[in-house]
Amino acid sequence: MKKFLIVVDMQKDFIDGALGSKEACAIVSAAVKKIADFDGEIFATYDTHFDDYMDTAEGKKLPVPHCIKGTEGWQLNREISAALKGKKYTPVEKYTFGSVKLPELIKKAAGNDEFSIELIGLCTDICVVSNTLLLKASFPEAPIAVDEKCCAGVTPEKHDAAIETMKSCQIDIL
Repeated sequence: MKKFLIVVDMQKDFIDGALGSKEACAIVSAAVKKIADFDGEIFATYDTHFDDYMDTAEGKKLPVPHCIKGTEGWQLNREISAALKGKKYTPVEKYTFGSVKLPELIKKAAGNDEFSIELIGLCTDICVVSNTLLLKASFPEAPIAVDEKCCAGVTPEKHDAAIETMKSCQIDIL
């Protein structure tokens, strides 16, 4: 069985930049260990915005410029980037919370083989839950799990709520 790890938005702006938090900083070492120990193919998503961010629907509701392509905040956290070096991984730029491209990439990588998917990253209550549910809708029979120790939400309460939502949708929580 093929194994896929999705590293969601482990970018500087979400860890210690524009939208960073102590909870996000606290999961970096666990995420690094997960990546280092993972035996399978990895996809790393990049929340990607442009100079017109404040004019977008998201920018109007969250008026904090972040993950502007080409900026330092858009880059992966340096520890995460170092953990990915030497691993087979595919970067996936996404322009909203969930990536509709991600299921296509996984389907292509899996071929005709059975597979499992595990997700880690930020933010549990926005991009992690969005990508997890997109993948569950795309692959309803595939085992899909989220390692909650390698995720952080906008707040601890929102993290917990997202974990409960994913449990309700038959996602395995590690």
